[in-house]
Amino acid sequence: MKIVQKGSTVSVHYKGMFEDGRLFDSSEGKEPLTFKVGEGQVVPGFDDAVISMNEGEEKTVTISPARAYGPHDSSLRKVVPKSLFPKDQKLEKGMMLGMKIPTGETIPATVADYTNDSITIDLNHPLAGKTLTFRIKVVKVE
Repeated sequence: MKIVQKGSTVSVHYKGMFEDGRLFDSSEGKEPLTFKVGEGQVVPGFDDAVISMNEGEEKTVTISPARAYGPHDSSLRKVVPKSLFPKDQKLEKGMMLGMKIPTGETIPATVADYTNDSITIDLNHPLAGKTLTFRIKVVKVE
């Protein structure tokens, strides 16, 4: 039986839930998630959770914001002129937008609020500040 160690390539099926049990992500009906343990390809708490698991083993872990997507940072809420957006851009609170930054990269932003003249965007990861619970099953260890 193979045991997950730092540096192992692991394939897992998972269900990600909020503290109230609502599902926010799952690999159900999809290919398993495959990543190299300890390489920063998943949040630190998920990485730590699979270490020492056996192939075929299942467990449930709860991950604090600090070990997941970090705390919610209010300084990452920005008010920007609506004129920066296309005139035909339809807006809804909670919708995701792609924002181009000076380096040319596109980063996700959530519409927190808007008026006729401005848009308040939140650049935090949508799961920042959330305690997350994952049901993990190790499918394969390489």
